[in-house]
Amino acid sequence: MRRDPWQALADPTRRKIIETLSEQPMTINEIAERFTISRPAISKQVKILEESQLLFIQQNGRERRCSLSLAGLEEVHQWIQQYESFWLNKLDRLDDYLSKPEL
Repeated sequence: MRRDPWQALADPTRRKIIETLSEQPMTINEIAERFTISRPAISKQVKILEESQLLFIQQNGRERRCSLSLAGLEEVHQWIQQYESFWLNKLDRLDDYLSKPEL
């Protein structure tokens, strides 16, 4: 089942898991050690991230190692890109205004 990446990113715990995995791939137990919630709760969050294509799980024997897979962020990136020129223009105008000598 493919989940919406926006739904996955809406949760602060899932965002923190993504941030944690940006350091290095980890097992679910290693991820769970960094949180105060239970391991089953972390497993549920990891499953949602996997279904959103924000991470993938590689099975190696009994070990399941999670790594970032930013394919799910492509949709988010495309949406944000629509507004990039808008904000860059606003920031350029602010810079021009702040750079003017006082009258």
